[in-house]
Amino acid sequence: MRGYFVSFEGPDGAGKSTVLKEVLDKIGPKLKTQYLVTREPGGSKIAEKIRDIILDPANDKMDAKTEALLYAAARSQHVEEIIRPALSEGKIVFSDRFVDSSLAYQGEGRDLGIKEVKQINDFATGKLDPDLTFFLDIAPEVGLNRIQKLRPGQEDRLEQENMAFHKKVYAGFLKVKNLYPDRFVTIDASQPIDDVVNQVIETLEKRLPEIF
Repeated sequence: MRGYFVSFEGPDGAGKSTVLKEVLDKIGPKLKTQYLVTREPGGSKIAEKIRDIILDPANDKMDAKTEALLYAAARSQHVEEIIRPALSEGKIVFSDRFVDSSLAYQGEGRDLGIKEVKQINDFATGKLDPDLTFFLDIAPEVGLNRIQKLRPGQEDRLEQENMAFHKKVYAGFLKVKNLYPDRFVTIDASQPIDDVVNQVIETLEKRLPEIF
């Protein structure tokens, strides 16, 4: 039996990692099958090393195409080493970001083109798509303000980009979710976190009742 692949997407500061952790704290013991929690960029030893290169603020001369290809390279390793084996074992894979982030950040934010970035990621992943994607929707100004309060002076290379870039990324996410309306579920991430978590759980119970 093939497992299920669930991704969490959103602008910086949307709270993806926190929401995912709290969702699994609540539903983990109820799930009928094993699950795996992972993240991007990263998720495997090699991919985590690529993550360090991508997000290091010292690499401020990185070309946009290089950035997109590094994300795809990390993703390829992540998929082959971690995600596909877990899915083939019937596990549920929960990932903090996947291809949709590259479409928004590099495709739209870096002006490389959503279609073009999708092509390199199709090659990298063998056209693997999540079964369900939660888009935690928050204005970029609000999300970045959260990060500055939580981790002052510790923003990574992409978080340090100017507001114009982050607004383009947000617009990119809106375009991407409209391309895949059956897969995307949009949740207002400006709500109290308990409300966000409960809406994610309600959606999982409705869309994937067989996992409970």
